[in-house]
Amino acid sequence: MKRKRKLLTSTEDNDPLSVLTNLFDVSMVFAVALMVALVARYKMNEMFSKDDFTMVKNPGSQQMEIITKRGEKIETYKASNESSETGNRGKRVGVAYQMENGEIIYVPE
Repeated sequence: MKRKRKLLTSTEDNDPLSVLTNLFDVSMVFAVALMVALVARYKMNEMFSKDDFTMVKNPGSQQMEIITKRGEKIETYKASNESSETGNRGKRVGVAYQMENGEIIYVPE
């Protein structure tokens, strides 16, 4: 009889919601690992560095974007045939080719 009383009056934490806190911790670790994996997969390490860079996304297509980073500011420019008041849009004016020796040749359209 004393044994049953001990089980009923034990001071252990029997909160059923305590499992949810552990699940939250695991999901946060999984989310951070997924973000790191995506950054590594798409080679976007430059976004987190302190260096300035320019990147061309979808070169030569109608959905081409130019992404520039200067300091903490990141700007994107999209190619289009329409003029814009904001100045953030442009149009394709030529093609640049890089030769095997490293020389770049610009051919206007």
